[in-house]
Amino acid sequence: MSPHPDLPAEQAYIDRAYERLEAMRRAAADLRDSVIGEGRGGTHQARVERDVFVQTSLARLEQLQLGRASLVFGRIDRAVDSADVERFYIGRLAVSDDHQEPLVVDWRAPVAEAFYRATGQAPMGLRLRRHFATEGRRLLAIEDELFAVDGAGDDSELVGPGALLAALQRSRSGQMRDIVATVQREQDEVIRADLPGVLLVQGGPGTGKTAVALHRAAYLLYTYRFPLEQQGVLVLGPNQVFLRYIEQVLPSLGESGVALSTLSGLVPGVRARAVDPALAARVKGDGRMAEVLARAVGDRQRGLRRDFVMGFGSLTLRLSPAATAVIVATAKRRPGPHNPRRRQVESMLVRALHDRYLAALARSRRSMLAPGTIDDDGSELGLADFGEQVRRAPEVVGALDRMWPLLAPEDLLNDLFGAPALLELASRGVLSDAERDALARPRARTLDEAQWTPGDVPLIDEARALLGAVRPRRGEDDQPRGYGHIIVDEAQDLSPMALRMLARRSISGSMTLVGDLGQTTAGWAPATWGDVLRHLPTRRPPRIVSLTVNYRTPAEIMDVAAEVLAAASTDAAVPRSVRATGRVPSTRQVAPGTVPGEVAAVARELAEEEGTVAVVGATADLPALAAALHAAGVAWGDPERAGLAEKVTLLDVPRVKGLEFDAVVVAEPAAIVGEVGLRGLFIAVTRPTRELVAVHARPLPDALVRGLRRARSRPPEGLEPLDDRAAV
Repeated sequence: MSPHPDLPAEQAYIDRAYERLEAMRRAAADLRDSVIGEGRGGTHQARVERDVFVQTSLARLEQLQLGRASLVFGRIDRAVDSADVERFYIGRLAVSDDHQEPLVVDWRAPVAEAFYRATGQAPMGLRLRRHFATEGRRLLAIEDELFAVDGAGDDSELVGPGALLAALQRSRSGQMRDIVATVQREQDEVIRADLPGVLLVQGGPGTGKTAVALHRAAYLLYTYRFPLEQQGVLVLGPNQVFLRYIEQVLPSLGESGVALSTLSGLVPGVRARAVDPALAARVKGDGRMAEVLARAVGDRQRGLRRDFVMGFGSLTLRLSPAATAVIVATAKRRPGPHNPRRRQVESMLVRALHDRYLAALARSRRSMLAPGTIDDDGSELGLADFGEQVRRAPEVVGALDRMWPLLAPEDLLNDLFGAPALLELASRGVLSDAERDALARPRARTLDEAQWTPGDVPLIDEARALLGAVRPRRGEDDQPRGYGHIIVDEAQDLSPMALRMLARRSISGSMTLVGDLGQTTAGWAPATWGDVLRHLPTRRPPRIVSLTVNYRTPAEIMDVAAEVLAAASTDAAVPRSVRATGRVPSTRQVAPGTVPGEVAAVARELAEEEGTVAVVGATADLPALAAALHAAGVAWGDPERAGLAEKVTLLDVPRVKGLEFDAVVVAEPAAIVGEVGLRGLFIAVTRPTRELVAVHARPLPDALVRGLRRARSRPPEGLEPLDDRAAV
């Protein structure tokens, strides 16, 4: 096919844009160097202004670093009248000429919306949409879409189909790529949705929901720079493997100030290194645990069982258990976390003792038995002076520790789970006996020895919210770090207690959650998204939208996945694939005990032919699979240590979720189903972009057999198979 006639002219324009980008970089660097060169002298205001200039120029330099990403990826011609058009080049960031006229428009700018949204029937004023296939600065090919002024064209669901399919056919690497050049219409609607409130995005495998969420973060920071730049944006991922996989997407879009974290990363100082049994994990995630913890704190707020007695001079001061119970009950009625209210209990205790002191002093005066308790000037001690003397008395400190102890969240949980009496008291009428017993475990002698689990993390955070700081420093806030917007991936796997944890970190209730009910593997699997939303901020009505098109997974593989999902008893819809490859998923049945060796052989073949390969097996089978890969001389990566840098990666279902590979080898599907259910198998079979192979000795699950039969009988009409080596 002959090259596009506009290729030389467009290449020249792109070259000019890069020249201006270099000039902008030099200007930002010069500003930085000139301000730094002025030194630290001058007035305080001058120093502050210099610091601001330096920070601004450094941020600008960071934004202007594109690496190997292309600056310009498209163009739109918009009708002004019947004869004239406005032309805008769309790219990763805005670039202007010497006269501040735009050479490249930032993809997030309002004028760029038509690049992603226009269709034949709703052209949004466009005459032409042009997609560039580039390699760095070099323009390789051009794809044009022409629009009729009256909107009489077709209404294809794909924007720039040639550019999109070329991007989909590229081999995967250990890092997620941005999709800024190929964002589709329904994806763009999510990306540009308004900031306020909770936006929940249901998207099946391959719909690009993770990439959409990350692009939404970049869009919101561009559109709502103030206040989000100060308040911050948090992206929450399911594990560290996933965070390493996505970590380059936002920098490639010009945003590097977004916080990436897992749930455990939001609670500093707590390392989850153990695993709960299934029932314990489910109970710990249940929203009822909020009441259990609140009761556990309340149970530590109690009056004394015996009379409080202390000597003061020649006087004896006494408080009855009923009097201490009144103090505790009064403090319980007051708002605020537990630990800060200890000062109130202390004040009430001191006041009650001062009342007893005054009464005892009056009695001694009447009987003239205790003149030594009067100050030098003959007057009794006032409340402030009395309190100064008794607050640190061992008897008072000991009474406070029994009535209203200072509690750290980790201590509270360690004591609660390690003391059957405390657990019974806190959970009575809330949990069943079996649920209560599932939480019990031996009390660790020290917190360093505590075997925290992922399910403990939200509980510790809940306890921290109930307790407050043990000894807050001046100006210290008891509340966790808040964010102006929170983006959550794999939201279907967050327990109610985890969702409460996120709600506490939302400044204004602005959140974006993406997930797929069909990929839920947790014990608290929500039946509907309403089960998730009830635990999130409700300042504005939530919005639920769906992504319906699968851009990643070929139709043949989705035929298999659809049968597995249907058997998993879920109402989640299977997204429609936009492409087929003509490759039917295959199986290899082997003798018992030989599955790991065959998996290693298949992985070696696929790595030589396809690119990146994931070997997915049950968690219990990973050691045998690792040994087989090593024995076969296959270089493979452990994602916990090396990320996804190797061509072959060994994973179980919890860690493969959200990732994609050119090919996937599923080791013993029946073992995966036995460990994490049919939804886990659905996750495993929807990771590849090209090739799926199942290796088994045990009988295949019936749903998988039906899916393979369906894929093999796919009619020739429908989507045309695509050559993986095709170019735009």
